[in-house]
Amino acid sequence: MFKPALITSLKHYSFQTFLSDLIAGVIVGIVALPLAIAFAIASGVPAAAGIFTAIFAGFCISAFGGSTVQIGGPTGAFAVIVYGIVNQFGFSGLATATLMAGILLILLGVFKMGGLVKFIPYTIVTGFTAGIAVTIAAGQLVNFFGLTTDFSSPLVILGEEYTKMPGDFLPKMIAFGHFFSTIDFYSFTMAAVSLVFLFVWNHFIKKIPGSLIVIVLATVISVILGKHGITTATIGEIPTSLPKPCLPDFSIKTISALFPTAVSIAVLAAIESLLSAAVADGMIGEKHDSNTELIGQGIANIVSPLFGGIPATGAIARTATNIKNGGKTPVAGIIHALTLLVILLFAGKYASLIPMAALSAVLLNVAWNMAGFPAIKVLLKGQKSDICVFTVTFLITIFIDLTVAIEVGLGFAAFFFIKKMIDLSEVQNKRESLTNGIAQSDMPAEKLDIPQGALIYEIDGPLFFGTVRKFEVAVENAGINYKILILRMRNTIYLDAGGIKALEQAKCACDRKGIKIILSGIHTQPYMLCEKTGMADKLGRENICANINDALDRARKILETKSKI
Repeated sequence: MFKPALITSLKHYSFQTFLSDLIAGVIVGIVALPLAIAFAIASGVPAAAGIFTAIFAGFCISAFGGSTVQIGGPTGAFAVIVYGIVNQFGFSGLATATLMAGILLILLGVFKMGGLVKFIPYTIVTGFTAGIAVTIAAGQLVNFFGLTTDFSSPLVILGEEYTKMPGDFLPKMIAFGHFFSTIDFYSFTMAAVSLVFLFVWNHFIKKIPGSLIVIVLATVISVILGKHGITTATIGEIPTSLPKPCLPDFSIKTISALFPTAVSIAVLAAIESLLSAAVADGMIGEKHDSNTELIGQGIANIVSPLFGGIPATGAIARTATNIKNGGKTPVAGIIHALTLLVILLFAGKYASLIPMAALSAVLLNVAWNMAGFPAIKVLLKGQKSDICVFTVTFLITIFIDLTVAIEVGLGFAAFFFIKKMIDLSEVQNKRESLTNGIAQSDMPAEKLDIPQGALIYEIDGPLFFGTVRKFEVAVENAGINYKILILRMRNTIYLDAGGIKALEQAKCACDRKGIKIILSGIHTQPYMLCEKTGMADKLGRENICANINDALDRARKILETKSKI
């Protein structure tokens, strides 16, 4: 049942709670302004698009989401994807892809897929987050150094002609090198000083965000110096009214072309929003509803492009700012959106004076924080498999595509997981240790009366396609001197089709040797699969025993019967 956190929060709402939400919402709204503008610029769209996104999507995420304190809006994670879409399909194509992503997010929530995001390995999240950080930083170098990028004649890079700044990382770096001689030292000085200021400010002062202070000071300085003939690029005109809603192109051709991109936006929005909500849960000691949160994110990404916005998701930094300043309920997020609306309507003309150099410094600082160097440092000291998954995801995110990075990263993670399961799984002859009561490394000593002619193999770990060969080798080693092979499955909680096929082949091999198979201590999932596939009937239901003692009793009966024949 769809029940936004806002509805639950309003049941016991008080004036005191409203005051806390009001203060937090206004502060977050002011903090969100420069970030919304910066992420829009980084995405290759007008600055106003970032503000519209923060207003409309921010309102919807708070009103319809499943977290009490989540703050939504444009984020750096989307900059790479959005830049590429705008380059290839224009702003109209971006609107179509974003709206489609919103529909996909709602479907994910409706079909209760919120929990699946938790299965994306930490190494992959770390890898693509660091990759996005590098790409954001690379995209800001032109503004940081104040370069003049002249594409009046096409620039040939790696055999391709470009009439504007490339979206891909390697061509972008080559173009940056080509135009580096056009550096504007005034812009570079402003950007460098702003970046140093941000690092110092954020190190010593936590309550007031340095990005806001930098933007205000840089704008004031830029205006003063502009009166003395020293100018630098600014973000340009900001509208002082809301746009009219407009439906994007929904032709079959456009939908087909943009569907993979919409999937990328939806996946990234789901991952980042639920990660942000999980972080918020840890800070406030509550638990969000992940499926409701996905529906709220979906609604936000449907509404945002209708009003000239870009993709949106939960923003960890803004959510943390909301919590630290006393935000209690989704009302704070709604107030944050309304604060941005007031700023747009009454102070938009001043926002247009913000220098691009200062914004580039803010984004480089965001990229630095986003990269997660402490987490990477710890990860690189860990297992080689984790390092491999991280490195592959990181490099593919930078040089190819975020979606491909996640897909390949998941493939590598799955491969290493299967290998680990194979390494941990064992099929061992336990007759000697069980007969003599020898203690195992992880099990207490166990002494059993094993009849002559019976052999016990213990399967430790799942019996699936990866461990089938170990099982087959064990069965092949069951000598002709034995008439009973007891497969002890107390430590086997999972069986797949490959495991069933292995059991079937084992039975055929044992039948040729005149050996009877008995299963001992089988768990529910393996037993149910044996029932469904008919394996229980092939083995004989009387040969599937609840524990080892029952299996040994069954073995004695079979051996007695054979001795009488």
